[in-house]
Amino acid sequence: MGLLRYFAIRAALIIPTVLILYTLVFFILRVLPGDPLTAILGTKNIPPAELKALRHQLGLDKPLIVQYFDYLWNVLHGNFGTSLVVRGRPIAADIFQRLPATIELSIAAMFVSLVIGLVTGYIAAVKKDTVVDSAMRFYGALAYTLFIPWLGLLFQLVFSVWLHVLPSGGRIDPGMAPHPYTGFYLIDSLIEGRLDKFLDALAHLVLPALTLGIVLSGPYTRLLRNSMVRVLESDFVAAYYARGIRKRKIMLHALRNAITPVATYAGLQFALLLGGAILTETTFSWPGIGTYLVDAIMYRDYPAVQAVVIVFAFFVGVISLFVDLLYALLDPRVRY
Repeated sequence: MGLLRYFAIRAALIIPTVLILYTLVFFILRVLPGDPLTAILGTKNIPPAELKALRHQLGLDKPLIVQYFDYLWNVLHGNFGTSLVVRGRPIAADIFQRLPATIELSIAAMFVSLVIGLVTGYIAAVKKDTVVDSAMRFYGALAYTLFIPWLGLLFQLVFSVWLHVLPSGGRIDPGMAPHPYTGFYLIDSLIEGRLDKFLDALAHLVLPALTLGIVLSGPYTRLLRNSMVRVLESDFVAAYYARGIRKRKIMLHALRNAITPVATYAGLQFALLLGGAILTETTFSWPGIGTYLVDAIMYRDYPAVQAVVIVFAFFVGVISLFVDLLYALLDPRVRY
């Protein structure tokens, strides 16, 4: 009952969290210098009468408090509004078209980072205070400091320009896009039964996922290493050795206890990735929510920016909630 009560309270807190972020973004966008109409039209030589008519048409001449509650009311009814750049185009359609691309990249990058981080962290803990341990810790510190565009351009140069084994950007070759059953190209290709499309989409995913995954693996290496070292020095591990239990089984128990903070960090990191790995998407021309947000900010597309922030805040809240529940499942000692 304590866990259910905690779940209900945390789920209810998602609403004020989204509302606070929406409020901040709404007023910050309007305080910043610049005009959305001149940003969209690309010129300042607009007749005042025409400019006034456009403002009225877009609702930009209304008082801020009216604009605030009008948009909020529409969102509560499932309407994210239309783009200021392409009049009449629903923002929700753009978000749900690009969101699967970001989720697909995020899952692949998270998988790469966890595999690399857990393997290197485990090796460092087992080989504590050795040259191997020092090398793994150095890798963890170095990986997290790498600049994503630099690493991405390096991979493009090596694997695309020199070796010609992987594409340098995009999500799939022109004319190869599968029917958007789910929006996830890997899944849609399998639904169509087209192995060639699946392999093509996978090839385009390798470099951006590897780039982002390597950078994200650094914290996992150090986090698992430190947690694993503490667990291996605990009393229950010594008791296992005294009872003659096999080392492999002891290591599995130790890993389960040490992986709890890693799972928590991974969940929060994944929530942030869903907001858009902007640098990775920009480097590899990946058509995700990150590049969409950058374009919306450049053109001062207020409704589009607000919609992305609301969706992002909702995902962060939901994933954070499930991370806390996972924490309780991994560690039975946790009580709510």
